[in-house]
Amino acid sequence: MMNELDALEDKVAQIVDLCHSLRAKNAELQQRLAAAEAMRAALISRMDAARMQIEQLAAQLPDLSDNEESV
Repeated sequence: MMNELDALEDKVAQIVDLCHSLRAKNAELQQRLAAAEAMRAALISRMDAARMQIEQLAAQLPDLSDNEESV
């Protein structure tokens, strides 16, 4: 009977250790996810700014179709 209780105690201790390990891993993954989401938002912002700059530069280019008719 004592051996069974000792074995059960060991298994419960293993489960508790596993639970603590999984909670720590979950916290780490949540931090990594938050960092990845922040990086994604920053990259989207930079892409939007670059797109706006390209659109502004494209708007400043002369219209070549008008020049081809007069040539």
